[in-house]
Amino acid sequence: MTGFKNFLLRGNLIELATAVIMATAFGAVVTATVTLIMDLIGKIGGTPDFSSYNPGGVSIGAWLTALISFLIMAAVVYFFIITPYTKAKEKYFPAKDEEDAAAPEDIVLLQEIRDLLAANNSKHRA
Repeated sequence: MTGFKNFLLRGNLIELATAVIMATAFGAVVTATVTLIMDLIGKIGGTPDFSSYNPGGVSIGAWLTALISFLIMAAVVYFFIITPYTKAKEKYFPAKDEEDAAAPEDIVLLQEIRDLLAANNSKHRA
């Protein structure tokens, strides 16, 4: 029972579940935005669905609709999510200079061990 409790209370499980829930909700927003833009294209061009388009008997209409939807979805994600997120991240969490950023303690410790081993090996070889 302890193992099950530990599994349920691990931070990674909760973070993953939260990410899945948020991604599902976010996916609905992106899909609705793409549908809105496709409807606007339909108002301008006559139809947002090219499924019945068959030049020379080749059914490329469904592919064309999927391609346009993909490009719109990529643009929505980039311009409405990635760009504002990047700007906010730079504003509220500015990058530290390499000189200011100290190595984590475990890395420093491993580097010291490496240096000691190298020094020890050079003494034995001499």
